Amino acid sequence: MIFTNFKTTALSVFVGGLLSVSLSAPVAAQLYVPGIWTDPDGCEHWVMDAGAEGFMTPNVTPDGKPVCKRGETSLIAGSDQLFGVDSAIVSATGRKKLTEFFSKQTQLGFVIEGHTDSDGSDAYNLNLAKRRAEAVASIARDAGVKSIEIRAYGERKPRATNTTKAGKRLNRRVEIQSVVLPTGGGS
Repeated sequence: MIFTNFKTTALSVFVGGLLSVSLSAPVAAQLYVPGIWTDPDGCEHWVMDAGAEGFMTPNVTPDGKPVCKRGETSLIAGSDQLFGVDSAIVSATGRKKLTEFFSKQTQLGFVIEGHTDSDGSDAYNLNLAKRRAEAVASIARDAGVKSIEIRAYGERKPRATNTTKAGKRLNRRVEIQSVVLPTGGGS
């Protein structure tokens, strides 16, 4: 949803210095896009027009603090271990490892993040990262995981430099974050 605030502006036009015509027309003053983001502590926030913001969880502690999801890194798999070069098809060995991993998990859900190195355009890398994360999510669903969120970062969150082969290898990865609720109550 995109919200636009309008202001009315008066415009006077002089024709030959004798005639004045006054026109009113709406002029776009600001384009506002509402936002949702997740803090490192796992709390999802929303923000709307005029700066109003809040938490995305209805669960709070007795003293009114939000009970937020946290992510804990469960697995970081180099995409070289799971995928061929420039591919989003999980290898047979990678499929077996991921199926075993997801079958043993008891977490509430998972966030699966796709990453790439800096070879290729930003748009291409975002798409490749998304396709790889979706491929891993499909295996998770087949293993019985119910709650899955997919994020694609492409080359935007490198773990190492992209100027060396070793660094690029570390950046080509899929990260799996388990989602857990903090202890301490909630309603």
